[in-house]
Amino acid sequence: MMNMKQFFAGLMMLLLSSLVFAADVTPPDELVKANATEVLEIIKKDKDIQAGNKKKIKELVEAKVLPHFDFTRMTRLAVGRFWNQATPVQQQALVNEFRSLLVRTYSASLSTYRDQRIDYKPLKMSPADIDVVVKTVVHQSNGGQSIPIDYSLAKTADGWKVYDIVVDGVSLVVNYRSSFAHEIQQGGIDQLVHTLQAKNNGAAPDTKKN
Repeated sequence: MMNMKQFFAGLMMLLLSSLVFAADVTPPDELVKANATEVLEIIKKDKDIQAGNKKKIKELVEAKVLPHFDFTRMTRLAVGRFWNQATPVQQQALVNEFRSLLVRTYSASLSTYRDQRIDYKPLKMSPADIDVVVKTVVHQSNGGQSIPIDYSLAKTADGWKVYDIVVDGVSLVVNYRSSFAHEIQQGGIDQLVHTLQAKNNGAAPDTKKN
């Protein structure tokens, strides 16, 4: 007969399995749309975020956006051929600093949101696909030029993860690759790490009150 300990262990395995299954079957386009919709709804309702409160914007990005990104792969792609020259410690430092840099960049973009509308293009994919591109178009509320934004996602054990964003034809990771290569060629991996640290530490402190 199953005892209570075995019962709860089995229940926990069932819950974990259901979470993995749910992440596995959620189509990448629905994941992008659901996440973007949730984030934008939060912005619409939060006056502090609309006013540019950096602390609250960063908290929103950390909680709702970052879990859907594969920062290790993004950093590896941005560093390019120099990635394998870095030690495991240097690689982790690069991932940490690049993540912080992207948090600042994403936070700044969210602070400029003013009722833009997003169209999501139909996604064509087969069940066997493990790498897809979700295409969207952001329409400005003031009638300005629409901006195409494409999300590259790969299927992982934790569900679909974004590893690149292409804004109006410009890849985020490719955009950083040349500057990263220049830093590494000038002073090695450590110089790139120090440069990223300096940029991240140079962010202006948030003086707004919650």
